[in-house]
Amino acid sequence: MTPKAFDQFVSFIIVEELERSCAFYADILGLKMVLDQGACRIYQVAPNSFLGICSHRAPPEDRSGVILTLVSDAVDDWYEHLKGFDLEFEKTPQFYEKFNIYHLFVRDPDGYLVEIQEFRDPSWPKPV
Repeated sequence: MTPKAFDQFVSFIIVEELERSCAFYADILGLKMVLDQGACRIYQVAPNSFLGICSHRAPPEDRSGVILTLVSDAVDDWYEHLKGFDLEFEKTPQFYEKFNIYHLFVRDPDGYLVEIQEFRDPSWPKPV
């Protein structure tokens, strides 16, 4: 028998400077902090998904395998907003035919790749 379905989702990243990274996610991306644990702060990304930003240990040297994808149908609006800050864009908004998505890539202050993406596949589940 399969247990009850999961209620929420939290991912954690380890950062070098907690205040700098939290400013990016809160002030620039507009995420709301829901829990401050001192060395970890947890931000709400969507009703039941969260991002924890922590500084309680050294971050990994290689962050190339991490992509934080934020799903939105307003990719161009996000791009216009983000252009107002001193950020490193890896990719400006464009359609990626292979995966039927429209997206952009930007680096957060710790070098993590943040993708803002719209799924164009009609089979992608819409938010509840």
